[in-house]
Amino acid sequence: MSLPAVTITARGIERIASGHPWIYRADVADVSAAEPGAVVRLLDRKKRFWGQALYSSKSQIALRLLTREDRPFDDAFLAERIRAAAAFREQIAAGAQAYRLVAAEGDLLPSLIIDRYGTCLVIQTLSQGMDRLKPAIVEILRKGFVPLSIIERNDAAVRALEGLTEQTGVLAGEEIREVVVEENGVKFCFDLLRGQKTGGFLDQRENRAAAASYARGRALDCFTYTGGFALTLASRCESVLGVETSADALALARRNQDLNGFTNLEWKEANCFDFLKAADQEKQRFDTVVLDPPAFARQKASLESALRGYKELNLRALKILNPGGYLLTCSCSYHVSEADLLGVIADAALDAHRTVSVVERRTQSRDHPILLTVPETHYLKCLILRVL
Repeated sequence: MSLPAVTITARGIERIASGHPWIYRADVADVSAAEPGAVVRLLDRKKRFWGQALYSSKSQIALRLLTREDRPFDDAFLAERIRAAAAFREQIAAGAQAYRLVAAEGDLLPSLIIDRYGTCLVIQTLSQGMDRLKPAIVEILRKGFVPLSIIERNDAAVRALEGLTEQTGVLAGEEIREVVVEENGVKFCFDLLRGQKTGGFLDQRENRAAAASYARGRALDCFTYTGGFALTLASRCESVLGVETSADALALARRNQDLNGFTNLEWKEANCFDFLKAADQEKQRFDTVVLDPPAFARQKASLESALRGYKELNLRALKILNPGGYLLTCSCSYHVSEADLLGVIADAALDAHRTVSVVERRTQSRDHPILLTVPETHYLKCLILRVL
């Protein structure tokens, strides 16, 4: 069966030639033959073939490129892409029990996310086209990976831009809500139906391991959520304090503490900005500080205020660090570049009268690939700094 054709403009062709998979609605000349969510053939005005893409009738990202190849993008092609993503994880996430199996554009499957939590798989289909392929995806996962449960976490706000409703639930297998898995030698309980993202922040797995290699003394984990960094640091530090605004998140953090039997952890429900300010005024001091805040700049228009927020956080953290202490600081805002983050931390260090060296410059875990021609895939910046 032949696929419907969509005609794109010269600027749309330039997007493909530049290596970016998104074609915006303004760069589409004719979509009259395409249904919402269809896989379509991309043609220029001279009817030359440029690839196959998922079509959205609602989003400003009208087309998401699947392949430049002129072969049917059928269930077999889809399964081939998923298997290739899984094979890469066997190489770079060997031994991990929780990781991203498919990372959307990073695995040439735009708008599809599949996360593994032990024997469970959690999926997000974030465009009309990928949502239409959901039954085929579930069948591929059911046959190829034999999970105990396949859960959808399609409660992401971005689905509204596609005209899609928010949905959560079990798509195949057993009704499993929570799962306990081990990460970096620490046990964590993940709430797969209500936790952040698909249950947890898997993109920080490698950064948590890196943090543990430097951690010592008295440690502070701000924006701890369910204790990811705090628990990972606990075996290396005399004491760890995790600070978080969400009482529900802290309840799960305490459960995670009990799973591991740590006795040197404390939790505090508080606004992290307020806590850091008070800690400085009270002359509290720490040897290790982690800052892993939520995204401050979800739109480019928020960049200036976001940078002010990052500067204040890092200024407060640097003030309460002992000489020789380590600061691990992050930004998951795509619009904040590493250069932006380094700049505001340099300013914060000057204001705090601290001399700071960069020990490591890091990003998201390798199971969240970064495509060189798709800057949106490089969203997480992580710096490990030392106060001299």
